[in-house]
Amino acid sequence: MQKKILNKSFFYFFIFLFLVSCSSVPKNTSNACKIFGENYLWYKHAKKSSRVYGAPIHIILAFVSKESGFNRWAKPKRKKLFKIIPYKRPSSSFGYSQAVKKTWELYKTETDNPLALRTRFRDSVMFIGWYMKKTNKINKIPLDDSYRQYLNYYLGWGNYAKKTYKTDKNAILYAKTVQKKSKIYKNQLTECRKTLDKRKYIIF
Repeated sequence: MQKKILNKSFFYFFIFLFLVSCSSVPKNTSNACKIFGENYLWYKHAKKSSRVYGAPIHIILAFVSKESGFNRWAKPKRKKLFKIIPYKRPSSSFGYSQAVKKTWELYKTETDNPLALRTRFRDSVMFIGWYMKKTNKINKIPLDDSYRQYLNYYLGWGNYAKKTYKTDKNAILYAKTVQKKSKIYKNQLTECRKTLDKRKYIIF
């Protein structure tokens, strides 16, 4: 009986360690192969998002990198009153995708996924794929255009249509950063994509 309890405890401990490893920030966030090598399920989730929505994996990954740095608890920094006193945050952005609450609720409604969480990588990459697909439909931006796709993601569909990015230096800078990062990730994935596709977890 005691041996059975120990085996059960060991099993739960293993699952706990596995889940923790899948949710922590990767050691090397500049290399797509290292990211997915450390968190293989992330690759499966990103691949599913790409299959469902048509968004390239390297662009999805570049979005996560720019938005949260792969930190599931990421939030915008609080504003400060008189440059000293911590004040409210500038937006409700949260999680891997930094989705704002209103858009996240729209995503959950449209995809019939009420239990989706912004702190879950699987849900976050599915959200990014969904958003990119809607950007393609609303503003006719190709799914492989990381630059203009990110401008839509950062500014919103309406503001992009109004071309507010023309006077927003930050938006242009961030979009260029994502464009550059996505190209790097794309090149890296050509080196390990076949290996990742061959890997499988027995329990999944």
